[in-house]
Amino acid sequence: MHENSDHRDRDAFEGGLGAAMKEEAEAFSVAGRPLVDGAVTRGRRRMVLRRSATVTGSVAALALIGLGGSYVTGLGTSQGGGNGAAVGARSTENAGEATGRSPQQQVISTLEELLPEAKLSKQPSGGGTPAAVRKRSAEPSAAVVYDDGQGKAALSVGLGRQNPKELDEGELVCPDKNFTPFETCSATTLTDGSRLVLFKGWEYPDRREDTRWWYADLLTPEGYRISVHEWNAPAEKGAPVSRPAPPLSLDRMKRLAQAEEWRPLLASLPESEASAPQPPAPAGLSGDAILSRLTGLLPEGLTVKETGKQEAEYAYVVVDDGQGKSFVQINVQPDMSDVAEELFGSDAEVLEDGTKLVTHEGPGEKGGAGVKTREVDTIRPDGLRVVISAFNAANQNEAASREEPALTLDQLKKIATSEVWQS
Repeated sequence: MHENSDHRDRDAFEGGLGAAMKEEAEAFSVAGRPLVDGAVTRGRRRMVLRRSATVTGSVAALALIGLGGSYVTGLGTSQGGGNGAAVGARSTENAGEATGRSPQQQVISTLEELLPEAKLSKQPSGGGTPAAVRKRSAEPSAAVVYDDGQGKAALSVGLGRQNPKELDEGELVCPDKNFTPFETCSATTLTDGSRLVLFKGWEYPDRREDTRWWYADLLTPEGYRISVHEWNAPAEKGAPVSRPAPPLSLDRMKRLAQAEEWRPLLASLPESEASAPQPPAPAGLSGDAILSRLTGLLPEGLTVKETGKQEAEYAYVVVDDGQGKSFVQINVQPDMSDVAEELFGSDAEVLEDGTKLVTHEGPGEKGGAGVKTREVDTIRPDGLRVVISAFNAANQNEAASREEPALTLDQLKKIATSEVWQS
């Protein structure tokens, strides 16, 4: 075990990725993209790129803060037509001046019209409009408490514009269930070409509280996007559960997102601006290549049950040797020499070819009771860093499903130091 290196890794992760993730939080899709690429590009030099921590910690947190970055690109919608060319002729502020009401007041007024069976009120302090919504307050959005007499529930709505042709790969899709557990999720293309995601899940992936989070997210071919979110508590975080489930069914949420009453507000929004230049793609191996090579290096006797990957540098498998599922993940990062001293101290093991190696065994950073992890972290003389870890659980959001991880430290070392990562 190399505890000093582990502490340095944690500090690097929290310092480097934390700041980058905070910056990127407001650009994150509510659907729960596994990784915010820009944040990782900027933060990868100072962090331990434990993609499990990135996904189940930072990214899940971004997705599960409620509306998160849903408003950065805009959320707009309705399944019908609408003159896309006319949108942008007026600004939201001008529309507000014409009606004498702010965009938020217009959203609330429309909600009251669409939800006559309940009283709507302001969310309690600390549980109201998320930061991303406050930052883009010119866009129509609102966070309220819905009270139908069966228990108060937080409800949030946001409208915006987004070019359907510029959707990222991880937007308007169901999240990876190994990182963001959910009851049900569907991502479909409707008959008019609109893209719709209906999601039932939990505010906290590890289920430490039974706060449920449901949403409907819709993007029309014209570029209107509307997202409706609800919880079974008066606030998305920090409030006791007040009812068994959120008040509106997914079918009702879908109808709410498609309501024609949103059209005047949507028509007041300017057209979405061209996307900012994307950071350069990582120079490392693709996720497909890493997954293929990792699978080929697994010891005999393991059955691969599930797999997942990022665009580059990361992949995972869930394996079973007959004693229960075990989550195994790997990062393959080129050109990491500039952080070698920070991550690999003088007490790191040095192999014959000059590769530095440290190991860690201990409790899992996340998940339920009894989760253990084994990790091997290596860096080669040319700066190629390979980090692999195994858990005694199917993912880091669940309790242990077996006594020990399915792979030993020696087996992890063999995979991490394999020549297949050099090409």
